[in-house]
Amino acid sequence: MDFNKATALIDIQYLPSLAFFAAIEPFKEIQLESHENFVKQSYRNRAYLLSSQKIEALTVPLIGANKKIYSKDIKIDNSQLWANKHWRSIKTCYGKAPYFEFFADELYQVYHKKFEFLWDLNFELLTKCLKITQIKTKLTESDSYKKNVNENVVDYRSLLNPKKPDLLRQVYKPHPYQQSFGNTFEANLSVVDLFMNEGPNSLQIIRKSRA
Repeated sequence: MDFNKATALIDIQYLPSLAFFAAIEPFKEIQLESHENFVKQSYRNRAYLLSSQKIEALTVPLIGANKKIYSKDIKIDNSQLWANKHWRSIKTCYGKAPYFEFFADELYQVYHKKFEFLWDLNFELLTKCLKITQIKTKLTESDSYKKNVNENVVDYRSLLNPKKPDLLRQVYKPHPYQQSFGNTFEANLSVVDLFMNEGPNSLQIIRKSRA
């Protein structure tokens, strides 16, 4: 496949997983699916970090997630003060990681802004993560929902789903790296886990993690 000519179509996610970046890294253009109906219990509003005790799930609370609504139109429930909790979790998990001081400000700025829509939060975090991991790709949005895509588009929509881990094998193979806690490597956490621990080596590890 000529990745310079192809476009990857994928759903936008919250602090995306390593598999997300392994999937998109070769492409020069990424198209974010903005006309899908929001899918509950997915990576769209959920990310996983590694704490001293266990894998910790961060979930952005939403308004109206039970209704049929476009992902781009789903609103965040800011009455739950989730942003402070998520930032504290990131600090607790990675405050002593080798590269926390280099990247903390990038994330701090996002968590101290108020977002009405989940899409806007996810887009800003994705932009930050692409910058930190040095993945140079063009981000665009879909202009309509198409069940079938043309031959120049690789359809990764709903490929990355915490309920369907077997699908990950199409784009991701775990490549161990140094983590902050434990002696057993935990695969496919949020890319935050990778760049806080590996810094400038992150892109190399992402490439080695592609199936």
